[in-house]
Amino acid sequence: MQKTWHTVHGFDTAWVPPNVGMVASNQQENCDSHVYVMYHGTSKQAAVDIQRNGFTPSKVGMLGAGVYLSRDIRKMVLKVKVNVGRVKVINKKGHDMQYNWHTHGFDTAWVPPGVGMVPSNQEEDCVYDPKRIKVMAMLDVANLKK
Repeated sequence: MQKTWHTVHGFDTAWVPPNVGMVASNQQENCDSHVYVMYHGTSKQAAVDIQRNGFTPSKVGMLGAGVYLSRDIRKMVLKVKVNVGRVKVINKKGHDMQYNWHTHGFDTAWVPPGVGMVPSNQEEDCVYDPKRIKVMAMLDVANLKK
């Protein structure tokens, strides 16, 4: 499936984790300027508002200002497509660009899974400009809590 994940199997995203021998640097594969399917967890009312008016970036958070998303489908209330642009990997608490990555020319900050920054130990993304995000689908919000 290494070369057919999209065309044959219909997946939107393939990820090469670090230290699996597929990337010469043993780091994750560069994902700058790629489009990925991600998910956004939120309340029923916020999901409806986002559908109508688009995302409003948070002013503060683990990675500073931006829209917080994940490739973890368990967070799904909204399914989105994101052009990540230039990505900064933030792989530890206290990283020197944890809150100011955007002022260094990055469009997205990414916390890899398993680095201890996200309580679920999953990955997290913060996209500075909401224009990079397009809502694709929303769960049946009738069943969501307010």
